[in-house]
Amino acid sequence: MIIMKNFKRFQRLILLVAFGILSSCSNDDDTIQSPSGMTDQTTQLVLDWNDLWLDVDRYAYGMRPTASARALAYIHMAAYETSVHDMFDYTSNANWLDGLNIDGEQRAQTIDLKIALNSCYAKVMSHFMYNISSTSGISIENFEQEKEIELSQGLSNQLLQDSRDWGNYVAEQVIAYSLTDTEAEQQITEPQPFSYEPPIGDGYWTYSANEERALFPYWASVRTFVISTEETTTNPPPYAYNESVNSDYYNEMYEVYDMTNTAKLEDNDDMWIAEFWSDDVEGLMMSPPGRQFSIAGQLVTQFDEDYDTTLALFLRLGFSLNDAAVSCWADKYEYMVMRPNVYIQEFIDPEFQTNLYPFIYWPNPSFPSYPSGHSTFSSAASGILIQHFGDNIDFTDRTHEGRTDFRGMPRHYSSISEMAEESAFSRVPLGVHMRMDCTEGYRLGHEISDAVNGLNLYSN
Repeated sequence: MIIMKNFKRFQRLILLVAFGILSSCSNDDDTIQSPSGMTDQTTQLVLDWNDLWLDVDRYAYGMRPTASARALAYIHMAAYETSVHDMFDYTSNANWLDGLNIDGEQRAQTIDLKIALNSCYAKVMSHFMYNISSTSGISIENFEQEKEIELSQGLSNQLLQDSRDWGNYVAEQVIAYSLTDTEAEQQITEPQPFSYEPPIGDGYWTYSANEERALFPYWASVRTFVISTEETTTNPPPYAYNESVNSDYYNEMYEVYDMTNTAKLEDNDDMWIAEFWSDDVEGLMMSPPGRQFSIAGQLVTQFDEDYDTTLALFLRLGFSLNDAAVSCWADKYEYMVMRPNVYIQEFIDPEFQTNLYPFIYWPNPSFPSYPSGHSTFSSAASGILIQHFGDNIDFTDRTHEGRTDFRGMPRHYSSISEMAEESAFSRVPLGVHMRMDCTEGYRLGHEISDAVNGLNLYSN
């Protein structure tokens, strides 16, 4: 895969030289290395906006994880569409997404791609990160202005305006397309609707106070990009609820109890893993889908990717995480499996608390347990990353480096699948999922990433 990417870079370079446009229509000097070590400065701009999104996401209340995944899909689709004219051998999603209308005639003959991307990112981020503070909103505006000052040196006023116009136009068209998903637009305004009451039954998830009401219970009806909930499978179904100490269900619950307490008492590697991959807590950490973009950004830097391959990667990753959220939430509210701490407190230990509880005001995420969302997102992302980078890597995840308010010390991995599996099953020692939740989420995510990897983005 890496050989193929390098060959494509060589092809692109030869093509540009042949037509005498090595500096390209965007006036980039992409051979200058950025302070971070990134050769392609357009890629660096993409990563800078990704990093800003991760900061904003931390404080975006009432969005995670489903609306966050949706936001990422549309934001990175807009960036891809802004750039696709300049991306060798790639084609627009407007060719296959019914209702996405992007008129190439709106693009001036010559633009600066980085200026266009800068304007596009600012507009779509401000729109799709809808539940943020005024401070976060100002940070987006300030970042756009700072980047334009940095990038506009030597560019004519006409070139600047044409570039802004194109980035803003694409952003507006992607936003218009998103608004046609009326189900999502209605649900994001009321993430915990009072209209929803969970069904009653033995072992069913329920809430005990308004703060714990169901989060996005109707998300199954939201738009998917590549694979629908009808096309995904559930295999196997969850164990049937059972109070017998000899049952598979009880044994799954007891494993949660044992691993959670052991991690807490021994302060062992499982405790580090549980907190390192938590990403549950608004105001403290980014969302689970955002975490996967943090990893992707670090890998892009490590492999020194070109902007075209980076934008295609981020597009696929956004699609995969969005579709994972829809299918996972459809299954959650179909099977209605209870959270472990409710069962454990009733049948094993009334004093039990999860290892997430010290960081939140409520013991659990506010939705049913099966399948695990974290596990689904981990494998939905890892399938995309493995297709792009290969599985065997020498990678250290530094997402939470320097954090002391939870265990965020960097962790090293020799493969993407090792990292994804650790993330998926970190939910057991955290105390919020049974192993069967994680197993099914991990399987479902790979089913979704396989479908997204099959999407043909190439013009030939």
